[in-house]
Amino acid sequence: MADNRVYIDTNRILDSCRDKDCFEDVPVYLTDIGNEIVERSTNARVKCAEVISATLTVDPVPFNRGFYHINIRIYCRIVAECCTCMGKPQEVEGICVVEKQVILYGSEGNVNIFKSDPANNCFCPNGPITENGSTNLPTAVLEVVDPIVLGTKIGEPHCGCHHDRPSPCGGENCLTDGEMPESVCNRVSGRLCYDMNGRRLLVSLGFFSVVRIERPGQYLVSGCEYSVPEKECISPCTDDPCDVFKHIAFPVNEFYPPSLSGNGQNSGEGGGTCGCNGNRR
Repeated sequence: MADNRVYIDTNRILDSCRDKDCFEDVPVYLTDIGNEIVERSTNARVKCAEVISATLTVDPVPFNRGFYHINIRIYCRIVAECCTCMGKPQEVEGICVVEKQVILYGSEGNVNIFKSDPANNCFCPNGPITENGSTNLPTAVLEVVDPIVLGTKIGEPHCGCHHDRPSPCGGENCLTDGEMPESVCNRVSGRLCYDMNGRRLLVSLGFFSVVRIERPGQYLVSGCEYSVPEKECISPCTDDPCDVFKHIAFPVNEFYPPSLSGNGQNSGEGGGTCGCNGNRR
């Protein structure tokens, strides 16, 4: 009998948790034009809310060996409609930031791990040396769906709702360098500003998330030899587009609205189907 045991190097999940978070009256960082529109608006509603990025940091919990404090910051892109004095809704976009913290068990480790870099795999490497090593800290992973919009309102400048929060603005009432990742700032068309003395767009969001903590490990598992796929690759005939269209399955589900039972019960909730992208509805 052949020995089908193989050695693999992968990440092992040591601990995980799921959570349902509600964040009320989260301020939205708008552009200059967006702030001007909000100042003249009487009402607002969110058309779309989507998660565009997240950052995670891991710190050991003092006096609790093997446990780690995970700080999570989630960035969401918000698209809203504001009703101005002229009665015509105007669209604004911005970024809101929410934070949460969890504690998970991540075990202990005292090794430094380094891996070869294929880009510098030569006797005299001429490329930049990357710090691709990992220490005894485990890796935190976040899985989160687009938030559910629970409420939208325009906050007055002197309501005292958020005076206890530190101002994220720079000298020109705009975000300073490093306040948000550049990739997040590039998701909106304009410079993000936040006037503490002006009216603000506030949103309440609900999140469903799963957080897990991992460590690399080597394991002996049962496996089979890799086989070459039997299915051949088929290229479409560009000379006859109707022939390609003929082989596309008819989208039956598009013509039947989802029911309240099964997977369709939550199809109308949240920002996942609100149309952030052009192909969403």
